[in-house]
Amino acid sequence: MVDVGGRAVSDRVAVAEGFIQLSAEALALVVEGRAAKGDVLAVARVAAIQGAKRTWELIPLCHPLPLSGVSVAIEPVADGLRIEASARTTGVTGVEMEALTAVQVGLLTLYDMVKAVDPAMTIGPVRLLSKTGGRRGDWQRDD
Repeated sequence: MVDVGGRAVSDRVAVAEGFIQLSAEALALVVEGRAAKGDVLAVARVAAIQGAKRTWELIPLCHPLPLSGVSVAIEPVADGLRIEASARTTGVTGVEMEALTAVQVGLLTLYDMVKAVDPAMTIGPVRLLSKTGGRRGDWQRDD
């Protein structure tokens, strides 16, 4: 683990996004709330938040962080769904891994809940969109 003890405390926020491509039939079931396993979007949001909170248990050498907030939005796009997750803390290390993990866990939950209808779903890409705070300063994707 990297020693972060000498770093300054700062407000830190990271935002990540990811996509899942699925069939029109599966997308309609999710958006209309007709999936056999229930409210897919609500379950995926909760799973994403849980993923952010447990990142340090899943990713070796990640620091356990006191998250002050995690937000998750899921929206339909042309051929599937897009998840955006934001993680926030005040501390000495960033929350990029928490935002990225939230997105991945949310996407995996979406897949799990509709795989019986569309086992050919595709997950990706997943990427960091921005981060603020810390010694390296703010960063935002340009594309």
